[in-house]
Amino acid sequence: MTTRRIALCTWSDPSYLDPEPPQIAAVLRDMGFEAEVVVWHDEVDWASFDLVVIRSTWDYFDRLEEFLDWADRVDSASRIINSPKVIRWNSHKGYLAQLGEAGIPVLPSLALAKGAARPVERMLATGWGEVVIKPAVDGGARGALKGPAISPETADHLSRLVEAGDTIVQAYAPSVELGETSLFFFGGTFSHAVRKVPKPGDYRVQAMHGGSEEDHEPTSEELEVATMAMAMAPDELVYARVDLLDVTGQPTLMELELIEPDLFLRTAPGSVERFAVAVAAQLQG
Repeated sequence: MTTRRIALCTWSDPSYLDPEPPQIAAVLRDMGFEAEVVVWHDEVDWASFDLVVIRSTWDYFDRLEEFLDWADRVDSASRIINSPKVIRWNSHKGYLAQLGEAGIPVLPSLALAKGAARPVERMLATGWGEVVIKPAVDGGARGALKGPAISPETADHLSRLVEAGDTIVQAYAPSVELGETSLFFFGGTFSHAVRKVPKPGDYRVQAMHGGSEEDHEPTSEELEVATMAMAMAPDELVYARVDLLDVTGQPTLMELELIEPDLFLRTAPGSVERFAVAVAAQLQG
């Protein structure tokens, strides 16, 4: 019987080579699959793989249309997970408004399309005292600014972002300074969680900005919000990361990461194996 082949897609930036895909590939090989790590935009015979798994394609923000076209092309030649339908939906932070309209607790947000008229007036009309402004397509807090809504710096930043592309304005929640929780689900089953804590005086939890991480045991309320949010996705989720913030005791959705999230496998023994099992299940039965 022919051995099933699996590709784990990453990026090509030599400044940080993600250690997770090789670890997952090793476990999949132990399970009897042919598994290898490939750069998503390299010349690859995608039809030679039975399954293509997006992992750390962390440059897709800068080449979104190319990435979306690539996902469609790969899915027509093989099968890609998560699916192109999920990727398109999740690649634009406008999905947060949809979840909020469905009754899922999300941070109050204002979505502004590229070139929107009077963006500063619309921001001020929300009545939010302090805001976070960020591109609707981006990651790692790139292009984000926190500041008073009435400040000239905030207005200038918003105007520049709206001129360049779709933009999201969110009410700032001070509790982010105490940390943000991430819950991870593989094959629809909870795997592990971490709490990401910004460095003193900052609100950004990413390690590149000085953030740290610690183990976290999710509450039943956090699990409930995460489950509700994932149920809104337009297709099956093989993997998901749900980022939550405590707002006056209510777990509140920050982001639903369904494309290329850091899975923090390094923090949870057995999580590499759990992820590999969820991937392998896509080729079994």
